[in-house]
Amino acid sequence: MALDMEAGRDQIASSGPRAGHDRGARALAYGLPALGILAVAMLLISVMTGASTASVTGLIRNLLLGGSDNALDVLRDRIVITEVRMPRAAVGFLVGAALAASGATMQGLFRNPLADPGVLGVTSGASLGAVSSIVLGGTVLAPITAILGIFTLPVMAFIGALIVTFILYRLGRRDGETQIATMLIAGIAISALGMALTGLLIYVADDNQIRDITFWSLGSLAGSTWQKAAIAAAVILPALLTLPFLARGLNAFTLGEAAAFHMGVPVERFKRVAIVMVAAATGVSVALSGGIVFIGMIVPHLIRIWVGPDHRFLLPASALLGGSLLLVADMITRVIVAPAELPIGILTALIGAPFFLWILLKDRSGRVM
Repeated sequence: MALDMEAGRDQIASSGPRAGHDRGARALAYGLPALGILAVAMLLISVMTGASTASVTGLIRNLLLGGSDNALDVLRDRIVITEVRMPRAAVGFLVGAALAASGATMQGLFRNPLADPGVLGVTSGASLGAVSSIVLGGTVLAPITAILGIFTLPVMAFIGALIVTFILYRLGRRDGETQIATMLIAGIAISALGMALTGLLIYVADDNQIRDITFWSLGSLAGSTWQKAAIAAAVILPALLTLPFLARGLNAFTLGEAAAFHMGVPVERFKRVAIVMVAAATGVSVALSGGIVFIGMIVPHLIRIWVGPDHRFLLPASALLGGSLLLVADMITRVIVAPAELPIGILTALIGAPFFLWILLKDRSGRVM
């Protein structure tokens, strides 16, 4: 199977250290600062955009310069901007960054461009954990809910993602090597099993739980609060800050596990750390935003086309672009059918599914990125 990860491996092997260094230096000098500026711009635009007429500039003018607007209008604008839009933008950026960086990590770890948390069933496992907390939180999981409180859903989502990732890893191992095709097939099967179990939970859920699950599963950043932003930051930021330290190992993995071992990478420990970080970031992202798919697959491809396969730049660049793209998608869903709101998972699926098919068609034709 001709894959663009193999192209990246060949590129690393054939382009020579000088070419790779020059391209990486350009990415470091221009690419990452540009993506950083884009991320800040998207955060600001996201805070200024919405169905409400609340204006950031008007709020600042009234608060600092003593404008003439009605006090109630000023209060409304302050609540909309600081209690609705700002936490929503923060959660959206962190979730997008987590999904994209996790996708880049899994693609590097599995040496496959189709590997992302959704395709491999990790998202399905996180969804099953989250739905379990909604349906069974008052019965079977009541003791856990009493201990974890508001953290029950993200913790259950993390556990679901971790279990699926571990099963996937174990099924893909044979004679001390990782079987990529087996992992992909197992991921599809596990994803189907997770969806079936989720459907079973929905079958026994009451009307209120079904409504909550339905809206949650379509993916949305609505309902984001500063509390949720704090949870996202507490889990996702450490994972994002850890992933760049995996860059050297992921670069070595593009040459194969045996080569990585001979290059000094502690292969098994490295895999465990990467899997736990991906499971944590994906699990919490799914818990906070629902089923937002394809961000983890599309963004690393776009970045790889631009800056190449070097994970020293691929990982942070994917995080920055992933967060920015999810904010753009969120802004579109907020205004396209205003005052209603389109679930963001529908939009990402409409864009991501054709992109997925495009990758498959390119692979069939033997063309690689």
